Amino acid sequence: MTDLPFLPFAKPDITDAEVNAAADAIRSGWLTTGPSAKAFEQEFAEFLGSDLTAIAINSATAGLHLALESLGIGPGDEVLVPTWTFTSTAEVVRYLGATPILVDVDPVTLNIDYESAAAKVSSRTRAVMPVHIAGLMVSPEATREFAARHGLAVVEDAAHALPARAGGEVVGTGASHATVFSFYATKTITTGEGGMVVTRDQAAADRMRTMRLHGISRDVFNRYSSRTPAWQYEVVAPGFKYNLSDPAAAIGRVQLGRAVAMRDARAEIARRYTEAFADLGLTLPADAAEGDLHSWHLYMIRVPDGLDRDDVVQRLADLGIGTSVHFIPLHLHPYWQDLGGHRPEDFPVATREFGRVISLPAFSAMTDAEVERIIEAVRIVCR
Repeated sequence: MTDLPFLPFAKPDITDAEVNAAADAIRSGWLTTGPSAKAFEQEFAEFLGSDLTAIAINSATAGLHLALESLGIGPGDEVLVPTWTFTSTAEVVRYLGATPILVDVDPVTLNIDYESAAAKVSSRTRAVMPVHIAGLMVSPEATREFAARHGLAVVEDAAHALPARAGGEVVGTGASHATVFSFYATKTITTGEGGMVVTRDQAAADRMRTMRLHGISRDVFNRYSSRTPAWQYEVVAPGFKYNLSDPAAAIGRVQLGRAVAMRDARAEIARRYTEAFADLGLTLPADAAEGDLHSWHLYMIRVPDGLDRDDVVQRLADLGIGTSVHFIPLHLHPYWQDLGGHRPEDFPVATREFGRVISLPAFSAMTDAEVERIIEAVRIVCR
C-alpha cells in the first residue's frame, strides 16, 4: 500500500462544469458580487424549499458574525456554544464583545447536550448556537424546546449539514433566527471560500445585507452598470466586507445542482465503512433516524481502549492514508481555556471522546478503489 500515492483526507469534487461556470463569470466582467451571486441566493433558498431569504457571504464565519450582530448581541451578553466545534463558532461571539459559554456534548452524536447547556444559562444568556457535527442534525424539536424554555434566540451552525433533514425538517427551514452554511473547499458543496445565511426574519436579512458590504444602506449591485446615475449611497453603520464574488457564486450554483448526488456518494462510502468496520470494536458514527437525512460531511470513528488514537493516525499515514481530527474541543485551546477558566474535567464527554476520535476520508470524488484501500488500511491498523 505504501507504493501508492498518498490519499488526502479531503479533496474538492470539481468537474469541468464548475471550471466553465467560473470562466464564464470571469469573462462576463463581474469579478465581484453580481448576477451570479444573486442567482445563487435565489437558487439556494429554493433548494431548501421554504420561504427563506438567502444571503451569500465570503465565509460561514462571516455569516455567523452577521447573524449574531443582527440580534444586537454585544458586551455583557452570553451565547451558548458547544465546545465540540471549530473556533469560528465561538470567535464571532468575541467579535461583538460578548462571551461564549462553552457546553459539553452528547456522547453518541457529539452534538450539543441541552441538559448541560441548561446548567449554563444565566440572566445574561441571549442565544444558543447548535452545531450539526459531521452533518447529523441536532434535533429541531429539542432546539426549539430549549430555546423557548429559556427565552433564547437560535443561530444554527450548519457548516457540515447541506443537505440534511431531521424530524421532517430540512436544515435551515426551522424556526431559528438564522442558519449558516459553509462552502469552504472541504465542505459538502464548495465555492473555494464562501457561505450562505438563511433567515425568515426580513428585518434581520436587511440588516445582514447592509452589514455584509460596509454598512451601505441600499443594494449597490448595479452601481457600476446602471444607465441611470446610481453613485449616491449612505453608510448607516460601520459594516464589514463579507460579500461573495461572482466567480465563486458561479461555482456554487453548479455545486448546488450536484449537492444531492454528492451527498448520496458520501452516504454510500459511509455505508461501506460501517459494514466493513462492524467487527473491529470501533465506535462508529451515529446515523440519522429513519426518514431523516445525514449529510455525511465527515465519517468519524472512535478507537477503543487499548488503541492510541495518535498512533492509529500515524500508522494510517504510514500506509498512505490522510486523516483528521474533528475537533480539538475549544476548552482545550489556550485562548478559550484562559477566557473561561476551563479545566478538561469540566467537559467530561468532550475531553474523553477527543482522545478517541479520527475522521476518515469520505469525499464524494473518491473512487471505489480508494474506498477499499482505506477499508484495508483501517482493518490492518485497528484489528
